[in-house]
Amino acid sequence: MIQFERFELANGLKVLVHEDHDTPMAALNVLYNVGSRDESPDRTGFAHLFEHLMFGGSANIPDFDAPLQMAGGENNAFTNTDYTNFYEVLPAQNLETAFWLESDRMLSLNFSKKSLEVQRKVVVEEFKETCLNQPYGDMWHHLSKLAYQQHPYRWPVIGLVPEHVEAATLNDVKKFFFNHYRPNNAILVVAGKVKTEEVKVLAEKWFGDIPAGPVPERKLAVEPMQTEFRELSLDSPVPLDALYLAFPCPERLSPDYYAMDLLSDVLCNGSSSRLFRRLLKEKQLFSSIDCYHSGTLDPGLFIIEGKPAEGISMEDAEAAIWAEIQDLIDNGVGEMELQKCKNRAESALIFSELSILSKAMSLAIYELLGDANMLNEEPENYAQVSAADVQRLAATLLQKNRCNRLIYKSMGPEHVGSFVGAEEDDDEEGDLFYFN
Repeated sequence: MIQFERFELANGLKVLVHEDHDTPMAALNVLYNVGSRDESPDRTGFAHLFEHLMFGGSANIPDFDAPLQMAGGENNAFTNTDYTNFYEVLPAQNLETAFWLESDRMLSLNFSKKSLEVQRKVVVEEFKETCLNQPYGDMWHHLSKLAYQQHPYRWPVIGLVPEHVEAATLNDVKKFFFNHYRPNNAILVVAGKVKTEEVKVLAEKWFGDIPAGPVPERKLAVEPMQTEFRELSLDSPVPLDALYLAFPCPERLSPDYYAMDLLSDVLCNGSSSRLFRRLLKEKQLFSSIDCYHSGTLDPGLFIIEGKPAEGISMEDAEAAIWAEIQDLIDNGVGEMELQKCKNRAESALIFSELSILSKAMSLAIYELLGDANMLNEEPENYAQVSAADVQRLAATLLQKNRCNRLIYKSMGPEHVGSFVGAEEDDDEEGDLFYFN
């Protein structure tokens, strides 16, 4: 059970405080309710670009990292489809440094041509490195385009093409910032060796005067129900053939989310899971295999991916996956098998509560979902899932007429590594921040 206090400033900033006096450290986490789903189709990659721009300096702090390092802290950030998250971890007695840093860039981000050019270059190089010059790096580009026809999840977080970020102007950047990076569109969480009353004073001191903004109403296109099989096969300079089967799945707040999460564990999480044990270990049909879901706020994707073992055809490998799916649909899951997955989920929740940073992040995310106390209800939500729930989800979710199949066909050893731009020698390095 994670205890916390919640209050809200007059400008709409939501603040949560978790006191943990067993550590000398404190974590400050700021979550902005903006992700790649808030971008325009011709201006993709902006949320990720802003993750970088937020480290480019502000009115009173030209170098974000230097003051934090002097205070003994560290920081990072990540962007995904639904939100952008920034955090600092530092000795609790220096917590005010983190308040100063985060409030200054929320109020007065440095909008300069130089900052834009520097961060633009970092983002474009990251696009090349992770998407164009890495085996299977463009997977999300192809899979998203297959699975989504209307919803903005149809482009990946890093953007559709680097040209969108390259074409961004200062006016584009300013508009995006003042539309989304406002206190009334953010959640601030402080965890660690702190006192709630002290955090209230610091929050009011550093964030209270930042004006609220008119956050645009989110009007996202609703993705029509998929009723036909979709496929794409690519000849690519990858080392091994690869198969991806993606199915539309429930959103994070769906009552079926927990059964779906356990279904992915039953199929492929751990050495005793079905696909890993039967197809990789016993039958040796795959050299690697995995199953996961996107966990997005809007309906997402449930994905099974694998690389057939040497000498195994793509057709035989895929047929084996479908046979395992059908077996699960026909015969269900055993109580002991399901309980093992529940225990694993509960252990993951417990381990996530060992770090003050993890607790701060989790509280922010659950507050975004509607109520941070949902975090404390998760063990019971998993415990209530029945074997019948998992079997029902398998039958309704894993249908061939709702499948999006992506296949990478290796062009052979002589082509491996011949990706776009792979021959370029780039001696410049940038600080790369995480994106999902």
